[in-house]
Amino acid sequence: METTAAFEGLTCVDCGETFDAGTATHRCPDCDGILDPSYDLDRIDLTPATLAGRPGESMWRYEELLPFTREVAVTLGEGDTPLVECPALAAAMGVGRVLLKDEGANPTGTFKDRGQSLATTAAREHGASDVALNSAGNAGQAAAAYAARADLDAHVFLPSRAGFTQKAMTEVHGADLTVTDPVGGNSQIGDAGRAYAAAMDDHPDWYSTKTFVTPYRHEGKKTMALELLEQLDWEAPDAVVYPTGGGVGLVGMHKAAREARELGWSDELVPMYAAQAAGCAPVVDAYEAGADRHEPLSDDQVDTACNGIAIPDPGASPLILEAIRESDGGAVATTDREILDAAITVAREEGLEIGATCAAAASGAFALADSGEFGPDDTVVLLNTGAGNKDVDTLRAHLGESEA
Repeated sequence: METTAAFEGLTCVDCGETFDAGTATHRCPDCDGILDPSYDLDRIDLTPATLAGRPGESMWRYEELLPFTREVAVTLGEGDTPLVECPALAAAMGVGRVLLKDEGANPTGTFKDRGQSLATTAAREHGASDVALNSAGNAGQAAAAYAARADLDAHVFLPSRAGFTQKAMTEVHGADLTVTDPVGGNSQIGDAGRAYAAAMDDHPDWYSTKTFVTPYRHEGKKTMALELLEQLDWEAPDAVVYPTGGGVGLVGMHKAAREARELGWSDELVPMYAAQAAGCAPVVDAYEAGADRHEPLSDDQVDTACNGIAIPDPGASPLILEAIRESDGGAVATTDREILDAAITVAREEGLEIGATCAAAASGAFALADSGEFGPDDTVVLLNTGAGNKDVDTLRAHLGESEA
């Protein structure tokens, strides 16, 4: 395996054991906990000044803080996404600045590309021929694209409620697509997860690129925070509001902020705020209850049109809650109407297209500002995790209803 100089291996977040990345590929061999890439930061031969002289063509410009070298990367040019000033939103919220980190500019239109780039690189380095995962939609599309790039076969399991674009492009990229469709209505991500698990039992040679099963999805997404900090001259904003389902990106960004602080690149952690839909808010409920872990919801308790964050049982909630609390952030839930209204507000006031699900960050920021969480001099970053055209039918239908 072509690994970077500082990469030490994979450390279990539960039992603390560290394993060689050449042999431990997914969950902890001892306790089945989540594995996390670990580094000897004293061996990182990189500074902000060095980075300033590098071209910003992809997330792989931060390769010293990633497990694999740029030379073996499976990449489509993901990362290097813009950070856009939003003065109208800042005025409406009563804060100093609002910035939108636009992950819709990635190759398949979402931040999922960052995680799939690294996870697919790991799959190829481990000699896999097939990758597999279940997804709410966008990760499946991204997995299909990166598998095509790596000349691997992809097996993607989506719920029927996934968007048409995600289903169509998964097949266009050549993946084997299974859409779960139980009798009585739209299936949920849990249905897709059960179909995926059954297929993995039948095909143990398939290499999973599923969230927090592979150690590399959150690791790829940590580059969002490295980019954000670099774009802000390594000064942490006062808040990042992140649309949260499984919380992979939130966990990854917090990890990157900790590493940047340890390296002396930044003085403060980035305060992370989880924004969820009120119809599926297990992380917000746990945060408000002072709990260290969420209480799972059943599929029939999910009541939101925001498919991408409709995750009733986020397995890494302890990591999400730890990140929120350690960074002095918070959590907020807003209704579907508030979320979709916010997407239209951003489009009309700033000209920016954000996904229906992703607009939870904008509606959550408005709610936090209204509650007094943000001050008049604060810099607030909204994480737009996906392009608006992913959810065009949902947005247009809501626009019609609101203007009727």
